[in-house]
Amino acid sequence: MTPAINLLKKLKIPHKLYPYECEAHDDFGKHAATQLGLPEERVFKTLLAHHDKQAVVAIVPSSGMCSLKQLAKATGLKKVEMMKPLDAEKLTGYKVGGISPLAQKKPLPTVLDDSAMAFDEILVSGGKRGLSVGVAPADMVRLMNWIAAPIGDHHD
Repeated sequence: MTPAINLLKKLKIPHKLYPYECEAHDDFGKHAATQLGLPEERVFKTLLAHHDKQAVVAIVPSSGMCSLKQLAKATGLKKVEMMKPLDAEKLTGYKVGGISPLAQKKPLPTVLDDSAMAFDEILVSGGKRGLSVGVAPADMVRLMNWIAAPIGDHHD
């Protein structure tokens, strides 16, 4: 099991595991959606951005991109830029393609695109390539203190 799954179990947050085949890939979120036969709007990718020393987590549908302007606004930062993959791996303890928004090395402000709130269940990375976990977005906002905000590019 991964730290992400262990955390969900420990906090007794309802979740469902979605394993899938995963080779090296350019777009892990879209690949996961295709492998699982689910709409890309329901399979979310975890991105890391930062401003100076402050890192933030953005969770957006795998069908789109993150609006850095909206992410900065949601987190109260002046501006943010995407983090380099190696820095994201060091900071979270996860490998790119398997970076989960759950149980990272240290808690970071986490913003979930508000389109997630239209679903009873969304999929996020379970903490390794080839494993997604289904969670209720309302649970994540309530129990994990995620911020729901319009950060996906579909809002622009």
